[in-house]
Amino acid sequence: MAPEFKALTTRVASGSPYQLDQSQTLKASSALLKHISSESDRKAAVSSTRNLLSTSSDILDVEPVWLSLTTKKHIVDRHRLKPGKIPLPHSLNQSPTTSICLISCDPQRQVKDTISHPSFPTALSSRITKVIGLSKIKARYKSFESRRQLLMDHDVFLADDRVITMLPKILGKIFYQSPKKPIPVSLEPYKQTNASGKRVNPKAADENTKSLAPPLQVAKEIEKTVNCALVHLSPSNNTSVRVGYSSFTAQQIADNVEAVVADLAGKYIPQGWRNIRAVHVKGPNTMALPIWLADELWVDKADVLEKEEEIAKQLKTMAKQGGRKRKERPLNIEADGDAGGVTNRAKGKEATDGEKKKRRRVEETDLSTEIQERREKLREQKKMEKANLHGLEKAS
Repeated sequence: MAPEFKALTTRVASGSPYQLDQSQTLKASSALLKHISSESDRKAAVSSTRNLLSTSSDILDVEPVWLSLTTKKHIVDRHRLKPGKIPLPHSLNQSPTTSICLISCDPQRQVKDTISHPSFPTALSSRITKVIGLSKIKARYKSFESRRQLLMDHDVFLADDRVITMLPKILGKIFYQSPKKPIPVSLEPYKQTNASGKRVNPKAADENTKSLAPPLQVAKEIEKTVNCALVHLSPSNNTSVRVGYSSFTAQQIADNVEAVVADLAGKYIPQGWRNIRAVHVKGPNTMALPIWLADELWVDKADVLEKEEEIAKQLKTMAKQGGRKRKERPLNIEADGDAGGVTNRAKGKEATDGEKKKRRRVEETDLSTEIQERREKLREQKKMEKANLHGLEKAS
């Protein structure tokens, strides 16, 4: 009896097929969280050592949930160190004990005064445990050990988007090979309209300092950045975005997945849903559970070649490859009717078609002669081996 076919994913009942099915997303999220929970319980039961200071919630918090999106064509043509930001309905950094390190322009005192201002929200300022300027990082964190310690001391790193491109050279691979890459945040004041109607950036009071936004605007930008998911684009057809933790509910994971997929298809992926091949959700050590799968593997119908067209292209390519001529060294060729022979002189003159044909015939003759000589040598060697073998049999 043939096995019964069962679809891996379900589609929406009505409307465009290029959208997520909420029931399928929720179903995959529930199954993934259940598997992560059962695996953590199994490992805890099998393990011979147990950490008495940890709780079950601590174990679950360290398991991130990833959205894996596969495209039909590459998204970008080069690596981008500056990540994109997608707002999430359920923040990944909602814990009040999250430690935030803010990397600012010089001088850092201006940013510290803004955060300590009375109008700045106290709940957010208590989470910003360190503010450091660019020159201070260069002076204090030159060694690998000091940068590693800085990475371990904080949970989230924010950086003024005016200095974000300078940080890879300063912080090094210890930061940019970890999940704690600095996140760009805009600390500039909003553009203002001048007398001519153009929107311009307001100038700072001192020419040596950068303009800084008011405390409420800085707090708004930091809060919005902390509550975003990061998108790191690379020249490949796969992108992974962290959408939650195993301590989240299935509905929270599903809401974040829908928000990330909608933003990726609308802003980051060329040709949108037409370029998406598959959407999965997974944990760090689990298999990927499908949420959405494309019916076709091409973006446009023009990408699909008919069989006749493919054969014609292959024949055309083979004909071009066969018509290529190797660079040939000039040869002295003696003709039957010429007393002195025909010589290809190295004076930059092009050889005639007759001379080229003669060269080709000579090369073919030489090659066939060489092959015949090799065959004769092999025959002689076989005869000698047979004679030796026959002599040994008689002697025995």
